Amino acid sequence: MDMQVIDQSFGQLQAQAQQTVQALQTLGNKLQAAANGGDAQAREWLLDLKEVALSFQGEQQQVTALLQGLHAGMSNAPQQEAAAPAPAAPAGGFFGNLLNSSFGQAMETGAGFGIGDDLIHKIF
Repeated sequence: MDMQVIDQSFGQLQAQAQQTVQALQTLGNKLQAAANGGDAQAREWLLDLKEVALSFQGEQQQVTALLQGLHAGMSNAPQQEAAAPAPAAPAGGFFGNLLNSSFGQAMETGAGFGIGDDLIHKIF
């Protein structure tokens, strides 16, 4: 897979996550306004939305853990290749390019997708 395609896909994933956050925040704000206006049903829906947001948070934490594990595995691959008696991949090969990509750097720093704690705190 081409590094440019990986970076583009990662960027699209981040953008989609941000759109999801925006949609949930907008709905949360509307429900909060209705609940503040005395609408008991809106209060119940707001609690349901909080449950959905917590579900998204858990999913995003799992995705982040998976991607960080993948990144860690790829980070160790060059060391394993160097220790192997077979010829190693050319310098800057797939793993080198991946580790130096924006996706690789984001995973190395533990970047999330924006749905986690921020969303919960912004809605509630």
